[in-house]
Amino acid sequence: MDIKKIEEILKNQYKAIDDTALYNQRKVLNAFRNNNVALRHFAGTTGYGYDDIGRDCLNNVFASAFGAESAIVSPLLVSGTHAISTALFGLLLPNDTMLSISGSPYDTLNNVVNGRGIGSLKDYGVKYIEIPLKNNDFNTQTIIETIKSNNIKIVYIQRSRGYNMRNALNISQIENIVKTIKNLNKHIVIVVDNCYGEFTEKFEPTDVGADIIIGSLIKNPGAGLAPTGAYIAGKKDLIERISYRLTAPGIGIEVGSYAGDYRPFYEGLFFAPKVTANALKGALLFAETFRRLGYETLPEKNVKSGDIVCSIVFNDKEKLIDFCRAIQNASPIDSNLLSEPWDMPGYENQVIMASGSFVQGSSIELSADAPIKEPYIAYVQGGLTYEHIYIALEEVLKKLNIN
Repeated sequence: MDIKKIEEILKNQYKAIDDTALYNQRKVLNAFRNNNVALRHFAGTTGYGYDDIGRDCLNNVFASAFGAESAIVSPLLVSGTHAISTALFGLLLPNDTMLSISGSPYDTLNNVVNGRGIGSLKDYGVKYIEIPLKNNDFNTQTIIETIKSNNIKIVYIQRSRGYNMRNALNISQIENIVKTIKNLNKHIVIVVDNCYGEFTEKFEPTDVGADIIIGSLIKNPGAGLAPTGAYIAGKKDLIERISYRLTAPGIGIEVGSYAGDYRPFYEGLFFAPKVTANALKGALLFAETFRRLGYETLPEKNVKSGDIVCSIVFNDKEKLIDFCRAIQNASPIDSNLLSEPWDMPGYENQVIMASGSFVQGSSIELSADAPIKEPYIAYVQGGLTYEHIYIALEEVLKKLNIN
């Protein structure tokens, strides 16, 4: 397989990605300048973290970059799932109803919503309804009917594909459904799981009317530099409410120290538009290469990507495992390890993970993972540099004896 020919096929999409990266880089740069980021903001604090100017400024920079009124950006949020859980528990009360309009939530969030006897939303009396997507778009008529016949508090959207064979939802789709929902009931709070979607387009869900967006810093917005953490951004009153769940009612984000260096969080955000562009190109390159080898893949060549993920259907357990092992072998860290399926916490099926990354589990760095279930789909994402993605693809094709 001649990868150079694949690049030529994708050149127009690559140019569009570069245009988006330039737009987003300018947006991020302006967020830094408008908030007067200085060297003093990199210093950590201890104890309660009162007057932690690094923390407070970082919150403001993220809010500005994402077109939001306020934000919580914190290493105290251990993952995207933790951030989403914190937001939902901060906004929902017993007997409230949450409506998911993108189908079932990601595996690790399912226990948060529907778990039994583990302190889930269900255990606290929160009602839950879900509506599957229809032809990779929102089922608008069913959504309208459900909202009219139920007292919905929160509408939840998962932007990325999760472990589903679908394209990620794009900003245009999200904008259209947000307008529809707000026209029905302006008080409904729209929460978007933005993981894997940040900076893939020129606008974020908060730019088009979503009330809250949430994501992990070891994905797009951390650019492989942020060592941990997550963010929640959106309307000021809602962020304040969520902050009381993060710490304690009445305290919120007035406290919360971090003795380490804040620099990687700032620097990660600054690099994020370019690193995300590299990952987007990599997803297209893997998808088009394997498509031409006869595999079913996403994203499709002429569809705007709403996340950085490439899906490849292997229809064979061993081929799937071999692929993930080849990705691990092409990694800069732990390249000698042999990836094995295992019972990961929060997942229904065994999962195989390939992530030889500088930040453990970072999926903005080149990685691949898959649930061990039919039709045996690998989900490839990330890549700090396009050159690494290119080399990895070469080596994967060689190891799998694919010409």
